[in-house]
Parts: sequence; structure tokens; C-alpha cells
Amino acid sequence: MKPVFSRITGTGSFLPPRRLSNHDMATMLAERGLETSDEWIVERTGIRFRHFAADGVNASDLALPACQAALAAAGRQAEDVDLIIVATSTPDMVFPSTATLLQNKLGVHGCAAFDVQAVCSGFVYALTVADAMIKTGGASCALVVGAEVFSRILDFNDRTTCVLFGDGAGAVVLEASAEPGILASDLHADGRHSDILCTPGTVAGGQVVGSPLLRMDGQAVFKLAVGVLEQAARNVLERAGRPPESLHWLVPHQANIRIMMATAKKLKLAPDRLVATVAEHGNTSAASVPLALDVAVRDGRIRRGDSVMLEGVGGGFTWGAVLLDF
Repeated sequence: MKPVFSRITGTGSFLPPRRLSNHDMATMLAERGLETSDEWIVERTGIRFRHFAADGVNASDLALPACQAALAAAGRQAEDVDLIIVATSTPDMVFPSTATLLQNKLGVHGCAAFDVQAVCSGFVYALTVADAMIKTGGASCALVVGAEVFSRILDFNDRTTCVLFGDGAGAVVLEASAEPGILASDLHADGRHSDILCTPGTVAGGQVVGSPLLRMDGQAVFKLAVGVLEQAARNVLERAGRPPESLHWLVPHQANIRIMMATAKKLKLAPDRLVATVAEHGNTSAASVPLALDVAVRDGRIRRGDSVMLEGVGGGFTWGAVLLDF
């Protein structure tokens, strides 16, 4: 029996139409008596724009066009899909999963569909799970999606966090292949750091218990993120038997340009090998890696045969990396 591998055969993404500049955010915050500026945001994060979903638009609504674009790129129909995994921290509802709601919107029925919740590392986690299921015969054509409406959980009285995040979705079609695509993955979590990035509210007795809004210790996240991302990257390179210089592209979680540049520098990767969309999209959590991947594929930077590193780090604290040949 020939070995089974998994390869990405199509990518897609979607951003809601409402696009807010740093100036727009500064105006919004000024109405609340808070000060910020384009210069302040860009200097600290590299972010210039973000997209917010309209009222009534949920994660599955953003995921649908991203999946349709990925399926079209792969030359597949929705009925070819036998696995759907959605990475999200902002699901449509408590249950059922956003993946099952997306499944219904795609018009397919019966295949496995579930969510993965690892916050900003969610897509890397979901891709690793889909890869494992394909390699063990549990699926042959998977939709792996990151979709978020983080604008719903932002505290607009906290200028240090509300300017960072945006909404969006990214998706890939992952298919069984006779040739290696995903080469290695490395996933980690450390709940001791859960308090530095969290949304600590929950629902009990029909009431919100605790805060339903995002809370973050930016300095603590920055310090932890740089170290763990470098180690995860080195782990997957070692497992795949590849040297760092073999990498063509680094597609990291799009949270902060300084974290991204620091990781690339530690890997001795040239700045032009870093795919950075954070300026245009902000931090879209689980959607950020597939969004950035799709942008780089569609503008011609990432081509078939390129060696690509995907990395994520987020609340939990979670982190991980996937090395693949595109």
C-alpha cells in the first residue's frame, strides 16, 4: 500500500466590506474620551487597517465565501468534501458548531464537521488534525477554515486592544496525495499563561458571568510569543530534516509586525521572505494565517513546490507550526 500524504490544493479568503483605518479608529475612540493615533498604532503594531463585520454577520457567513474560493481554486465541488474543520474563538452560537452551520450553507450533508478552539493558533491546530485524519484514512478532501468576528468581543474603552483586531476568514482545501505536502507539525499549549490573553466570560442561567470582552497583557504576550515561535519553527524543520535556509516563505500569525520580524530574524530569513498582511487586516486571530497564505498565493509569491512555514500563537497559551511543500 502506497503511503498517503496531504497537500493543499486550493486557498481562499474573505474580508467583510467595512474597512476601518487607524484614523477611523482614532475618531471612534475620541468620542469615548480616549486618545490614539495612526502613528501610535503603526509604530507599535504595524497595523493600518482592519475590517469589521456588519451586525448579524457571523463567523460562518465569512467562512462561506472563503471556502467557495478555495474549492474553486482546487477545482472541487462542495460535495467532494468529506471533512470540515473550523478554527474559531467567536462561534456563531454556543452549539452546534460553526462547522456544522457552514456545512449546511455549503449544501453538503453527512461528512464530519467540528470546530477547533485554540484562538490565534487555531488554524495551525486544525490543519494538523486534518492532516492526521487524511493520513489515517479518515478523510480524503477536507476544508480547513479559520473564521473570526473579533469585533464582537472587543472592549472599545481599551485603546490598547481594540485597535489590534479585525474580522475575516481564510480557508484551504487539503487533499490526500501520493506526494508529500504537509511535512511536519508541532503543537503546544501552556495553561499557566491563560490570564495574559483571554475573554473570561461565560453564560450561566441566561446571564453573562464574568467579562465577555477580550483582555490582554501585551508585553507578556510579546515576550512569550517570540521565544515559542522560534522553537516551534526549529522543531518542525528538524522533524522534516530541513535546514532553515531551505525555507522559501514564513507565513506567521498576523498579530504584530515586530513579533513577526523578530521570528524571521531568528531563523535568518530575509525580510522579503516574510508574508505580512497585518497592515491591511489587523489581527484576525484564527483567520490570519489562511488569510495571509491566500493573499501570497493569489499575488504569485507562493508557488507550487515552495517550502512554506505556517505559525500561530495565541491565548491559552497556545502555539504551533506546520512545515509544508506547497
